[in-house]
Amino acid sequence: MADVRGFRAIRCAGPLEPAVAPPYDVLDEDQVASLKARSEHNIVHLTRPGRDYDGSAALLRKWLQEGSWIQESEPVMMLHETRWAGAVRRDLIAALRLQPYEDRVVLPHERTHRGPKEDRLALLRATGTSLEPLWFLYQDLPGLMSGAPLQDRVDFRFQDQDHTLYTIRDAGFMSEVSLAFAQRPVLIADGHHRYETTLAYSQELGGAEEAASRFTLACLTDIADPGLTVLPTHRVLRSGLPVRGGDPVADLTSALAALEAGPATAVYQAGAFEIFRLEGGEAVMELHRQILDNVVGRRTAEEALEYTRDAAEAVRWVDEGRGVAAFLLPAPDVSAILKVAEQGQTMPQKATYFHPKPPSGMALHQLDPGRNIGTGSTG
Repeated sequence: MADVRGFRAIRCAGPLEPAVAPPYDVLDEDQVASLKARSEHNIVHLTRPGRDYDGSAALLRKWLQEGSWIQESEPVMMLHETRWAGAVRRDLIAALRLQPYEDRVVLPHERTHRGPKEDRLALLRATGTSLEPLWFLYQDLPGLMSGAPLQDRVDFRFQDQDHTLYTIRDAGFMSEVSLAFAQRPVLIADGHHRYETTLAYSQELGGAEEAASRFTLACLTDIADPGLTVLPTHRVLRSGLPVRGGDPVADLTSALAALEAGPATAVYQAGAFEIFRLEGGEAVMELHRQILDNVVGRRTAEEALEYTRDAAEAVRWVDEGRGVAAFLLPAPDVSAILKVAEQGQTMPQKATYFHPKPPSGMALHQLDPGRNIGTGSTG
C-alpha cells in the first residue's frame, strides 16, 4: 500500500512568513506580482516563472549556493498545524512513493485538464524538484501523530491563519509512520494534475526503487480531522439552452438552504431560482450526469463552464451576461468522495475544494534518481 518516508527536505533558512505562498493554480497575476515583490525568496519565484522554466531552476540553484535555502543532511518528516476561526488541522509532511492509479494505492477522485500538466511537466524537467506539496487524505490511523517527537518549532502567519511547523527527526518514529501507511491507500485531496505530472516525470527519470525520484512531496491529512473542510465549487454555463422543470424558490438564501435536503442543485437563470432534485449519490456527479452533460453536448467542460466557490458571484456573473445559468451545489461529503475513489470512479473536474490549502514553500523535495530517498547514498 502507501509508501511514506522521511526525506532530505530543502527548507528556507530565513523566516517562513515571507517565503510561503498559496498553491500556484489559485493565484492571479496581480497576486503573483505582489508575492514576488514581498520577498526575493518567496516560493512563487519558482512556482510561477511564466515560461522561464530554466530561470526557475537557476534561481533554486542560486538559493542553495548562497545558503538562503538549505537541504537537511538526514531524512525528516514534519508536522504542520493550521489554526483559523476556532478550527485546528494537523498535517504530516513527508515523501510518498509515486504509483500509477491502476495500482489502487493513490486514489484520484477528479478528472484533469491537459494544459496544466504540460506547464508543470516543463517546470519539473527544468528544476528536478517537487516545489509544492501534493495533498492527500488517509483514514483509520487514529492517533498517528500523537506522541510525535517534535523539534524546531516555527510559527508563521499566512492568509489570516496561524501556522506552526515542527520537524520530526526520530528515525524510529518515522519507521512507525511508514509501517502504519503500508496498510492502506491514500486519496488525492488536491493536486491531481501535479501528481500525474510528477509520476510521468519520475518514469522519465527512472532510477532504482529507492531513488528519491520515485517519491513526491506530500502533505497527508486524516480524513476524520475536524479541521478538514471541503467547499462546493459552483458552475456557470457560458451559453446554451435554458433548463426547465425545477421548483421555484424566492432568493439565494432560500436556494442554498434547500440544497441541504439531499442531492440537488439550485439553478439561477433569467433572474429566478429553481431547485432541481437529483437522483443518486453525490450532487456534483449527478448534476453533470443528469443535466450538464446534456446541455454542454460536445463541448468540453473548459469550453462550456466557469467555476467559482462564491454562490453570490455565480449569480452576479449571470446577471452581468458572463453566463446564461448558474448551477449552485452543496458542499461535497468527504466520505462519499472516498467511496467514489475506492470504486475506481472519478468526479467531474473541480468537484471539490479542500480548505484551507497547505501553503507552498514549507519544504521542497529533489527528485534525484542518483540518491536514495532520505539519504546521501547512490541508488
